[in-house]
Formats: sequence, structure tokens, C-alpha cells
Amino acid sequence: MEITVTKDTFEREVLQAEQTVLVDFFATWCGPCKMVAPNVKELADEGKAKVCKIDVDEEPELAIQFGVDSIPTLLIFKNGALVNRAVGYRSKDQLEALL
Repeated sequence: MEITVTKDTFEREVLQAEQTVLVDFFATWCGPCKMVAPNVKELADEGKAKVCKIDVDEEPELAIQFGVDSIPTLLIFKNGALVNRAVGYRSKDQLEALL
């Protein structure tokens, strides 16, 4: 399952999550974001991680807070801490390796 996150729900959905969280910073107009989206969705559907999606056009404060200057940016959180990050398209295998 993919969850849309806002600045109001970020702490609850990401920082307080008990499982590994993959945060996908994206935009609806972004080509590479559309290419990586099925890979991210597969990970969510398989339960490999909790997947939270953040639209940078809707939530610019979160994008700035995490230094997102290119999209897609994929952040991995464990126990409320940022432990990994990747920018640009990643295959499903590459995403699993980040986890």
C-alpha cells in the first residue's frame, strides 16, 4: 500500500513507523518519476517496506527540509532515522538493495 504524506502526517507516517519506510519524492509531470513508480508500487504491494509518496509541488516544505533538488528522490527511514537515499530512476532490485 502506498500512502500520500503531507507535512501534517509526515511525523506519524514516517518518523513514528515501526517498519522500514521508503519515501518517494515525486511530481506528476516527472518522466523518471513515472518510470520508477511501478517498481516502488511493487515493493509496497509485496510488503517489503511502508511506502510514502510526497508530491514536491504539493509539499515544497518537506522537499526543502530533506534537500530534495532532483526527482525522483527516494529516502529510506528506519526507526525514524534517515539511513539511505537515492536520486533518479532505480530498478526494483536496486530499490530492494537500498532497504
